[in-house]
Amino acid sequence: MTARIERVVTEGVVDLDGTEHKVENNTWVIGDDDEVIVIDPSRDAEKIMEQVGEREVLAVICTAGLPDHVSAAIEVASRDEAVVALHPKDKPLWRETWSETWPDIDMEDDGIFEVADVQLDVMETPGVTPGGVSLYCEALGAVFTGKALQADGPGKLGGEYPALADQLTSIGGRLFTLPPETRVLPVHGDEVTVGDLEPHFDDWVSGSLTRVATEGEESEGPLTDGTRISGIKLGPGDE
Repeated sequence: MTARIERVVTEGVVDLDGTEHKVENNTWVIGDDDEVIVIDPSRDAEKIMEQVGEREVLAVICTAGLPDHVSAAIEVASRDEAVVALHPKDKPLWRETWSETWPDIDMEDDGIFEVADVQLDVMETPGVTPGGVSLYCEALGAVFTGKALQADGPGKLGGEYPALADQLTSIGGRLFTLPPETRVLPVHGDEVTVGDLEPHFDDWVSGSLTRVATEGEESEGPLTDGTRISGIKLGPGDE
């Protein structure tokens, strides 16, 4: 049976500096009619499992240890006793959500997961978190980027870039080496392609992401992950 990619959108609220923001998360289900892998299960395990149906969950893969990547991981994995995978550098973040358990698998760069008739290749893409990873599926022409790269540019955490140099290195050295037609499937927002975003890379490196808004420009606004821009520009399209 041919593998396919399915998207489940879950909703929640995050509190940033005393202000609540609505957040939407993408959980990705990849597999066929018999078996699946679930990527970044967030918040609503019941909704995610409705999409999975009777198919066997082989693994739950978290591209980061943040709550909106792992908050439904244990519940989604439990029915079929699936393994949960996370990069070891994000284990401290995992424990903020799951204080009494650990993931089953420590992911490493160039690791491999298999489901149905396709392969997922682990790519270390730190920046937003130290153990951030992306998962590339060559057969389906898609890369699951978590927060590393989104439709509006490099992802942020709480309105900031925790380690922008590392993040841009990950994007330029790993994600933008993929074919331009590769679908970018992030944890927040809509999908895009590598070819759509790659032309903006030089502008990001030259400082467009951190340039402070001038008078008359918007300095705040809701993002797909519920954070606020706070004077940080996401790319040349924000001029």
